[in-house]
Amino acid sequence: MTIHWADVIAQKLEDSGPHTIATGITPSGPVHIGNMREVMSAEAVYRALQDRGVKARPIYIADTFDRLRRLYPFLPESFKEHVGKPLSEIPCPTGCCGSYADHFLAPFLRSMERLGIKPEIYRADVLYKQGKYVGVIKTALERRDEIARILKEVSGRDVPASWSPFDPICQSCGRMGTSQVVGFDLENETVDYQCQCGSRGSVSMRGGGKLVWRVDWPARWSIFNVTIEPFGKDHATAGGSYDTGKRISEEIYGYPAPQPIVYEWIHLKGMGAMHSSTGIVVTIQEMLDVVPPEVLRYLIIRNKPEKHIEFDPGLPLLNLVDEYDQRKGDERALQLSAIGESEPFEIPFRHMVTAVQIAQGSDDLLFKALQRSGYDISRRDEILGRSRNVQMWLERYAPKFVKFQVRETMPPAVNNLTVEERQGLGLLAERVDDKTAQEIHDAVYAVAQEKGLDSKKFFQAIYLTFLGDRQGPKVGWFLASMDRDFVKKRLLEASTAGQ
Repeated sequence: MTIHWADVIAQKLEDSGPHTIATGITPSGPVHIGNMREVMSAEAVYRALQDRGVKARPIYIADTFDRLRRLYPFLPESFKEHVGKPLSEIPCPTGCCGSYADHFLAPFLRSMERLGIKPEIYRADVLYKQGKYVGVIKTALERRDEIARILKEVSGRDVPASWSPFDPICQSCGRMGTSQVVGFDLENETVDYQCQCGSRGSVSMRGGGKLVWRVDWPARWSIFNVTIEPFGKDHATAGGSYDTGKRISEEIYGYPAPQPIVYEWIHLKGMGAMHSSTGIVVTIQEMLDVVPPEVLRYLIIRNKPEKHIEFDPGLPLLNLVDEYDQRKGDERALQLSAIGESEPFEIPFRHMVTAVQIAQGSDDLLFKALQRSGYDISRRDEILGRSRNVQMWLERYAPKFVKFQVRETMPPAVNNLTVEERQGLGLLAERVDDKTAQEIHDAVYAVAQEKGLDSKKFFQAIYLTFLGDRQGPKVGWFLASMDRDFVKKRLLEASTAGQ
């Protein structure tokens, strides 16, 4: 077994536990599988530490107190009035949840549960309102000039004289990022501000605003004793959030910066990096409709975090499912991807695609098709689960050439077959009885050779006979999946077509 990247990290950290592994995502839009790379990287390291007997706990902090930065493409025009407000204080876009933040956070939390990821969950708006940040807010306000110096030294950018590490929520317009801090009272735990909307006021350090991102991030490390944290490459650039955060954490809060795990983006094939704000997304729920949760885990865990993933939900996804199901991939990655105990799944996903289309929605016909192909059908619940996955894949991502429907009557195109092709079909009809899928497949090649036919042309003749198309699934398994009497009858009928 090759050593896995998560084990390399765990080995490096095993003598410095116990560990807190933190993740955090802003629920500003649909949470997609690109976001999942963060929590999945944390999950892999958590499991690797556990396997070494090291105490560790995963936590997830939902950045629900971040502001809505702009009117995203998926939002109605009416939400323009909420730009700048904290996500937790904005109404749900569809009225189904308590807030904007809840609307996008709830499905993500459900998806994490399905994926077997169980961190301690915290909401930033609740933490601020409960006063968990009061101490670090006071420190930041008192040491504003030192933080500003660090930001300038590390990022190379000048910090305006009016800059403050605290971002108040205007009590008049409800926005953040529009106010200037003009004073604060440490004893009464309040911050005075003046907003661009013309109002002035005073807010509590307990939920009346939040630390700006570059200070909020290192501040939470000390609050939660974070020792490990995955984050995207955008935060890892020279002079970026992690570089400034490390200095602020160590020099202002006296806390060592956590071990970084920098990850690359997941790109959607042909479209670029996934991002909610651009609409380039495949949500986690959409993927869990199409593949088992273990496969989605495997997609991410098998790749080193620093390697970008080119995600193609079309045909390559079938290979990924089969790689996991039949345990053909990296052994350690397979272990870390598993949820509970499970045996390899024998039936290839590609053949499930064939069987599901032959069955046309009938569970009974599905099991018969699989059984005819020589597969064990005793794991019925799993098979039905895969059937649902296949149906969703066919609807959403399957290329057109993969989709087919067995014709109830002889397709007219069969009349155009050559004499030799029709004779070959008649000969094949005599050889499909009591044959396995592989044997039927071999028989197709044998008949083509005997009749002097190009095997590719003969395949096309078979597909035309059953589908009215010149392409289709793997021919031996396709024919084996159907009722044998029907197959013989159709082949014999085709052999005399046009005569």
